[in-house]
Amino acid sequence: MLEETRQPAKLTKMKRAIPPSKQPVEAFVYSDEPANEDASLAFKVAQEALQYKLFNQTPCPFPEPRQPKFSFIDLFAGIGGFRMALQSLGGKCVFSSEWDAQARVTYKANFGDAPFGDISQEATKKHIPDGFDVLCAGFPCQAFSIAGKRGGFEDTRGTMFFEVAEILRRKQPKAFFLENVKGLISHGKGTTLATILNVLRNELNYFVPEPQVLNARNYGVAQNRERILIVGFRQDLGVTHFDYPKPIAQKFAFRDVKENRVVSAKYYLSTRYLQTLINHKQRHASKGNGFGYEIISDDAVTNSIVCGGMGRERNLVIDHRLTDFTPVTHIKGEVNREGIRKMTPREWARLQGYPDNFLIPVADASAYKQFGNSVAVPMMQATAQKIIEKLLESQNAQGK
Repeated sequence: MLEETRQPAKLTKMKRAIPPSKQPVEAFVYSDEPANEDASLAFKVAQEALQYKLFNQTPCPFPEPRQPKFSFIDLFAGIGGFRMALQSLGGKCVFSSEWDAQARVTYKANFGDAPFGDISQEATKKHIPDGFDVLCAGFPCQAFSIAGKRGGFEDTRGTMFFEVAEILRRKQPKAFFLENVKGLISHGKGTTLATILNVLRNELNYFVPEPQVLNARNYGVAQNRERILIVGFRQDLGVTHFDYPKPIAQKFAFRDVKENRVVSAKYYLSTRYLQTLINHKQRHASKGNGFGYEIISDDAVTNSIVCGGMGRERNLVIDHRLTDFTPVTHIKGEVNREGIRKMTPREWARLQGYPDNFLIPVADASAYKQFGNSVAVPMMQATAQKIIEKLLESQNAQGK
């Protein structure tokens, strides 16, 4: 494990401090009375997570490494994209949290851990252990109520970034690794990102290189998915430079993730729905807009897969292998004979870099949401590798 050389952070605007637990996560049981409904739910989920850690013996596809090289926590964990990336590098996840119940089902099935719940609740935060190396978080993009030109810690209160910053302030890990949508750059006319960087650099005392927008298609998946990545290192580690990973030479296309078997008729569009999509696209085209469905050829890179809007319709494919056109769900019209279908959840999983032994224990609707919200694992792994290299360089330079 990486050696620790902790220095206290200094914050100028924090007016409250809640002492962290000194107990290991496996042994600590929180028994305070929940203060409200949200806290009560967080308390319930925390108890479930603790009991699962203590008593679960069920094998899982992705167990933690027996001899971990470093430790990390997984906030806004979703189905475990960050965990998949860092665990593959030898990291041990010592805490995870995710509020969505269905995502927790998928996470638990694959990693053998039941994530804690709402990270904004103290009943959840109390279980975060001390001494972990890296904080990982794909936090949601939210606006801040900023009074001045450059916002500070208190201006972020009430947002999920505040929760990330608060945990950084309390626990002071050696490094953090944050991911967000590309739109964070222009969000709030740039004030949102400026506030985030100001808090991380000037109030939490981390070295934070300029954030970078990377495209997952350059790191081993067949998907155009641009995301902004923000990494940081505690100032006492002496890190003054960081290079994000360079694109790899090998490129992938949809054919590399396409199902090798005939898929169910339920994934094929009905004739009526297909006509609706055609009409919708024609209306927008007449107005000079490029909105509407899109068919991805086998040799192409897909659009970004997202859980809302036209996420599935902008990634339709043609697959003529279906021979039985009997509907298996209630549809209006018939199954189309043009071979036009949605991608399957497994194809979405592959587009995000999940291996085929990653379990999908939920219904399709939840699976699409979960993979659409996930990080692209190979891009996270490539960046995490650079972070761990820097931590090891720092450790060696300090003679640890």
